[in-house]
Amino acid sequence: MERSSFRYFYPLSVRYNEVDAQGIVFNAHYLTWYDMAVSAYIRAAGWDNRAEIKASGADFHVVRALVEYKVGIGHDEELAIGVRTTRIGTSSIAFQPAIFQADGDRLLATGEIVWVWTDQKSKRPIPVPDRLRALLTRFDAA
Repeated sequence: MERSSFRYFYPLSVRYNEVDAQGIVFNAHYLTWYDMAVSAYIRAAGWDNRAEIKASGADFHVVRALVEYKVGIGHDEELAIGVRTTRIGTSSIAFQPAIFQADGDRLLATGEIVWVWTDQKSKRPIPVPDRLRALLTRFDAA
């Protein structure tokens, strides 16, 4: 996986409380980082999720979260989390996050996050809004 495959990057500095006794980032923090990066990515694409929730009564639910660790990451490391959309289905969107050194091409971790657009009253999947579909397609192609 190449850094050049990503248009969007979320910057992150590893905080002291994110490393474990081995001096590397505790595994659960990667999912928090992926969530922050994917949320920032859709905002950068032009989607205001809070406004959409209020207007539509729908929101995303995470149905898949995968982390593949490549290299241990330590305290104070500067990172760039690339995010791209890999698939938009009827009711779901798959995102690929990838963590790189902020100033380099070395891949440190990758994964997959899948969200399902869900009616909040029924808790059932509903179709991804066409506007979001168009925003993400345009954003990744730019």
